[in-house]
Order: sequence, then C-alpha cells, then structure tokens
Amino acid sequence: MTRKPPTKTDGTQLRRGWTTGACATAATKAALTGLWGGTFPSVVSITLPKGETPEFAVVGAVLGDGWAEAGIVKDAGDDPDVTHGVTVIVRVARSMGGVVFKAGAGVGTVTKAGLPIGVGEPAINPVPRAMMDEMVAEMASEYGENPDINITVSIPNGAEIALKTWNPRLGIKGGLSVLGTTGIVRPFSCAAWIASIHRGIDVARANGQTHVAGCTGNTSERIVQGLYGLPDFAMLDMGDFVGGMLKYMRRNPVQRLTIGGGIGKITKLAQGAIDLHSGRSQVDFDLLADWVDDARVAQANTALEAYEIAGAPLAARIAKEAVAQVALQFREIAPMLDVVVIDRAGTIIARASQ
Repeated sequence: MTRKPPTKTDGTQLRRGWTTGACATAATKAALTGLWGGTFPSVVSITLPKGETPEFAVVGAVLGDGWAEAGIVKDAGDDPDVTHGVTVIVRVARSMGGVVFKAGAGVGTVTKAGLPIGVGEPAINPVPRAMMDEMVAEMASEYGENPDINITVSIPNGAEIALKTWNPRLGIKGGLSVLGTTGIVRPFSCAAWIASIHRGIDVARANGQTHVAGCTGNTSERIVQGLYGLPDFAMLDMGDFVGGMLKYMRRNPVQRLTIGGGIGKITKLAQGAIDLHSGRSQVDFDLLADWVDDARVAQANTALEAYEIAGAPLAARIAKEAVAQVALQFREIAPMLDVVVIDRAGTIIARASQ
C-alpha cells in the first residue's frame, strides 16, 4: 500500500524539503567545483540515497589560497523545522590523509557516548558524511585531483538555534547537528520525533544513567525532573509517542522509567492508548465512570473535568491503570515503573509505581 502524502487543510499536498546533510553535500560540491575548477556554479544538483536529484542555489561562494567555500540556504518545505532558512556553509581545503570533517561555527561537537558519532567528533551524522565522502571521490575523479580534503561545515547562528533542539541534553555542544538519512525532510514527520527519543535513550544508557523519564510536555518534564533530581540527558521528550519510546526500550532496556504528564494524556495511556495525540486517541468517559462508580463522570467533556467531579480517587486510579498499561507493553520483563500525573498548574495530583 502506498502511503498518501500529508496535506494541508485545503487538501493541497505539504511541500517536502531538504536536510542539513543534503545541503552540506550540495555545498561541498559547489566548493570543490570552485577549488578545482576555478569558478563556482550558480546551481548544483546532487543524488540522494534513494536516487532523487534535487537542485540547490549556491550562495556566498569564496575562493582562497588552497581553499574554497560555498553555502546553501536550507529549505525544509512545509515542515516546522527550526533550521529552515539557515545557511549551511562548507569550506573545503587541500590536506593530507583522506577526507577529514571539522565543526565550524554553529555546528556542534559530540561530548557524550551513545550517539552514532564518537565523542570529540563534529556532529555530522554518518549518512551526510558518506554523501560528502562520495562527492569528494566523484569530483576528484572528474578533475583529476587528489581526494585529500578537509571539510569544515558551519551554520551561522547555529549555536543559538541548537538551544531549541535536543542537542544540549544529548551532549552535543556548541551548535547544530548535520542530519539526514534520506536527504529529504518530510513534513510533520512523526518518525523524526521518535528517532530523537531513541537517541535520548541511547545517550542515557551509554552514560550509565539507570533512571530516565518520558514526559508529555514542558510542565510535566519540569515537575518530574525536580521530583527525582534527574540530569537533563535523562529526560526524554516523549510527547505523544509513548508507544515509540516503549518499543525501543524493550530492545534497549533501562532499570527505571518514569512517565509524567497531564491528566488528559495519562488517562488515554491508562485506557490502553500508546499514541496520545488528540487526533489519534480519545478518553472513554464511561470507563472512567466505572472506575470510580460515579455516573456523573460519564457526562464530563474532558479528563480534567472528570477529575474535578470525582477528585483524588479518580486521579489515583488513572495513575495505577497507567502503570499497568506500561508494564503490559514490556511483556515479560519491565523496568521499575512510576507514573506522575499533574494538573494544568503543574501540581502533582497522583503518583503510582509498579
């Protein structure tokens, strides 16, 4: 079955864009053309891992003594990507010893284990590295040059933009990551969010963190982190994707897991939902009424209203059922489990543990 492309509310298709890795590869091609050919193209085309051949306009081209530099402005399409509009700048310089990647201004450096790039390396992921490696080999063959090149990737204002991403808690310091596995940014990608959760689990495990927490939002994260004194890299930005987090933890276990969230989303978890988005799961108010033997609850419009009707016994039952549902996802061997339920003000209204 072919998945339908995402659409806007008017029915038109959402426009896809290009990853920072694709932009860096295009900038590498433009810079190498300038270094080895003496002039820069105004547009370059590259081949992505799945065969697509997008074109990119070249900006900021500069030729120096033994080096050349070119930039590509990232177009993330209709995805709400914080890096949309940044300029990915690549400087290539003649060197010895193959292709060497360096982090320029605005590109981060890895400081914690658990990521696909080693500690101390620039945060340029494996697929973009491979794409740029292949580009160097291709261009060197075309121009009859030696493929020994230093590649420095920079992103102006990248350090400031990175503060809006997962990079600080993953131990990527000083800027953004150069990312991408296909070269394509697909609008509103759930897969990208879930992949970030996976990397968070990897980093926690690799750094000996035995207790992690997945929370549905900023308020619950703040409350849970303070409650248990957890470091930033133990906090998983779970959002609505509890299922994606738990599935990965089955294969990559931790000793203790806390889940925190508002009563609405935790209620859906307690009733068996593993995707907590409002468009993909709903609260069963009749079941809530059965849990506390109070028919008034069945008439509530929200889980918070149900709590206001039935009070602490309902919140306690929701927390207890949520723990049980999470344990079921682990089947035979579950970590130590805690659930923390908060109200809109951030007050803890219920806690339960396995």
